[in-house]
Amino acid sequence: MQGQEKTEITGLFVFHLAMSAAPPASMFDTVPGYEGTLAGGGGGYLPPPMPTQLILGQRCIDFSLLCNRIPTISEDRARVALRAYVSSKCCYSSGPVDEGVITSMETFNTYRYRLETFTESRTSEWSNEPYTAQTVDAGVQPAPGPWQIATKPPTFFQDQKQDIKVPYTSSVKNCHKCLGMGRGPCTACAGAGNKECSPCRGTGHNQTDDRCIHCSGRGRENCSSCKGQGNCECATCRGKRQLLVFINVSVKWTTEKDNFVAQQSSGLKIENLESVTGKQLFQDTQYMLYPVFGFPDVSVAQASDRFLKEHQAKYAQTSRVLQQRQTIELIPITKVNYMWKGKSYVYFVYGNEFEVNAEDYPATCCCSVM
Repeated sequence: MQGQEKTEITGLFVFHLAMSAAPPASMFDTVPGYEGTLAGGGGGYLPPPMPTQLILGQRCIDFSLLCNRIPTISEDRARVALRAYVSSKCCYSSGPVDEGVITSMETFNTYRYRLETFTESRTSEWSNEPYTAQTVDAGVQPAPGPWQIATKPPTFFQDQKQDIKVPYTSSVKNCHKCLGMGRGPCTACAGAGNKECSPCRGTGHNQTDDRCIHCSGRGRENCSSCKGQGNCECATCRGKRQLLVFINVSVKWTTEKDNFVAQQSSGLKIENLESVTGKQLFQDTQYMLYPVFGFPDVSVAQASDRFLKEHQAKYAQTSRVLQQRQTIELIPITKVNYMWKGKSYVYFVYGNEFEVNAEDYPATCCCSVM
C-alpha cells in the first residue's frame, strides 16, 4: 500500500511540475505604474519622463584654425615604421627596408567624427527568492514609480548595470513550483526512487550468471541523487515552501556610439583606420548637442547632423539621455613610394601609432625576390 501511495504522490508531483513551470499570473499583485510587468522580463523598456534640462545653444567655432596644419613625418620615421612592420612578420625579409630608396612621400589626411550618447534605461520584471523572513511591505504605501527610484549614476560614458528591488512590492506566496511542499520529483530517477542497476544492467545477474551483489539480484538500485526518496528539495524555494515575490527594476547605463570616417584619396582602405587614433581637433560635451557647423569637410558636418537625429530617434523614446559627446580627429596618412631592385613599390604610414600597410611588399616567404 505504501508503494502505491508513493507512486500516486510521485505522479502528482510530476503533474504539478509540468503545470507550474512558469509562475501563474495570479501570483503577482497589481501595482500601479507596473501594469505591464511580467515574470522573467519581457515587459519592455519603461518610457522615461520628459527631460527637464535646458538645451544649450550652438557654439560658433572657427574650424579653419584647427584644420590648417597637416601632420608630416620624415623619411627616417617612415623607414623606422616599415622596419617595425617587417619585424612583426615572421617570413618578411628586411632587404627592401635596408636597400630600398624612398623616391617620394605624399601627405594626406582624413577626419573621423564620433558621436557618443550616454543613456539610462529601465526595465521591470517580477522576481522571486526563497522566503527567509525578509521584510514584507506590499501595500504599506504606494510603490514609487520606476523612474522615481533613486540611483547613483556612474561617471558619464562608463557603462554599468544595477538591479533594484522596488520598495512596497514584496509579498509572500506559496512556491508555484512545488505547490508549497518544499520538495519536487527527482529528475535523476523520474521520481521512482530507484533506477536500473548499472553493473548488471537491470538483469539482477552478473556475466557468470551469479546474483548481482550490487543490487542483491533486484536489478534496480536506490537513486543516489534523492537517496531513494523519489523527491528532492525544490530548487526554486530551496525547501522553504514560500517565496518572497517582488518587482525588480533593472537600470542600465549605456554608451551608444557611431563613427564616420571621411573619404580620402590616398588609396588606403578606410577599414585600416579603425584600429588607430588621430589628433583630436574638436570635442564638445553637453546634455544635448547641435551638429557641427562650418567644418571644412562637408561630409563630416553632414554625418554629425545625421547621427544626432538618428540617436534622438533611436534612444530618446526608450531611454533617458544623460549626456552627449562629439569628437573630431585628424588621422594623418603618408603614402611612401620607394624603389627596390629596379621596381617601384608603395606603403602607407598612418595614425598616431604609425601603423603600416604594405600589401605589395616584395620580400615575403618563398616569394622573396633573390
